[in-house]
Amino acid sequence: MSALPASLPQAQPPTVKLLIGGEFVESTSTEWRDVVNPATQEVLARVPFATVAEVDAAVAAAQKAFVTWRKTAIGTRARIFLKYQQLIREHMAELAALLTAEQGKTLADAEGDVFRGLEVVEHAAAIGNLQLGELANNVAGGVDTYTVLQPLGVCAGITPFNFPAMIPLWMFPMAIACGNTFVLKPSEQDPMVTMRLVELALQAGIPAGVLNVVHGGETVVNALCDHADIKAISFVGSTRVGTHVYQRATLAGKRAQCMMGAKNHAVVLPDANKEQTLNALAGAAFGAAGQRCMAVSVAVLVGQAREWIPELVAKARTLQVGAGVEAGTDVGPVVSRAARQRVEGLIERGIADGAKLELDGRQVQVRNYQEGNFIGPTIFSGVKPGQAVYDQEVFGPVLALASAETLDEAIAFVNANPNGNGVALFTQSGAAARKFQEDIDVGQVGINVPIPVPVPLFSFSGSRASKLGDLGPYGKQVVLFYTQTKTITERWFDDASVSSGVNTTISLK
Repeated sequence: MSALPASLPQAQPPTVKLLIGGEFVESTSTEWRDVVNPATQEVLARVPFATVAEVDAAVAAAQKAFVTWRKTAIGTRARIFLKYQQLIREHMAELAALLTAEQGKTLADAEGDVFRGLEVVEHAAAIGNLQLGELANNVAGGVDTYTVLQPLGVCAGITPFNFPAMIPLWMFPMAIACGNTFVLKPSEQDPMVTMRLVELALQAGIPAGVLNVVHGGETVVNALCDHADIKAISFVGSTRVGTHVYQRATLAGKRAQCMMGAKNHAVVLPDANKEQTLNALAGAAFGAAGQRCMAVSVAVLVGQAREWIPELVAKARTLQVGAGVEAGTDVGPVVSRAARQRVEGLIERGIADGAKLELDGRQVQVRNYQEGNFIGPTIFSGVKPGQAVYDQEVFGPVLALASAETLDEAIAFVNANPNGNGVALFTQSGAAARKFQEDIDVGQVGINVPIPVPVPLFSFSGSRASKLGDLGPYGKQVVLFYTQTKTITERWFDDASVSSGVNTTISLK
């Protein structure tokens, strides 16, 4: 049975299935939500809010599968992910089309979404080199000590709407490659591409029960946080929900890693390459309609760089707003009507708070897509802390411009913000770059790179209010998150060994 229909749309919207114990099953829930194309308002599917009993069934299936999966040879696990990355590559166009239909981003950006997740799948295929312990030989007389990294058990993941391919692929491949089983709760706003990725994972050879999927909202999230058989939870999403998940999950004795809200700054020095910097700012602020946790939402213009505002506005005006499926589109719709209303409300508050509206993206008209959730690139200048457009994560195509006299002033401005997901510096000065990366209190730093999300050899390392938990997703850190270090100290005696008698001290001699 398939998780998705063979074709979309149909006369009656299809239903998105649950995955429990290797079977795609219809939910018995009485609460459902429409999956809506944000460019057209077409209902693509209906997704259930799973019952607590269905969550329990998914966890039970994962717990049962863990008994055998944890003992599966590491090479067998790695080969599944070698096959999985091949299947993702073969279905890239299909996956991107699904993602664009339900989330809104352009087809090119949708492929990028899938590809960044694919990189993590490739990393999971190298688990044989990642899940290594340590050995110290003869630490005392004939005594050896070594460690092994063993799986925890059932793990769970809660993912957001803005990267419905990449972020699920941050989670379940690494957890499963480490020998755990997994229960995934995708975003209820755009679950279809996630479910197609899940189908491909089963096709690649992930056994029944090792990967399970439930859909829903707060009730399902709480059920995952509270369930005694779930050992660890990964979360990406808003600060409000992430804080709730972290507190509830850790109170229940679980490990938790929560990647949350952001307010990412780009500091622009006047010696920066102007054209490259303006292009980078426009792309990082308005790409994906600003719906990235690593989007540049504030640019701090230092000294004479403040004179670049008219050219930045002119650059933003050239970006084409439209449906993600249309050629030439640079900025697609935001994910929902509610999201559009929220962003437009924050733009109104920015005006009321005294920021100068340099470019207004409201009331943008897109031919043939009059019902779409479109907002054009929007730019404020003179933005300061205390204004809503600065203090809140807008999560839309809105760029706030602040100013500083010196690099030191800009660093202090960024460090005063509570969030620490990402920051960038644009300069041609190596000395300025060195000072910046040393003094800035943000977990991920780009030098002439506007969105410094690391490749999977490293870990996503947001900090401060943008993160709860000490280990980040993917990379080496997540192997530690999804495993328990067990230390073994051993001594073997041969028949000729002479006993030294009873030793009542703590010494190993």
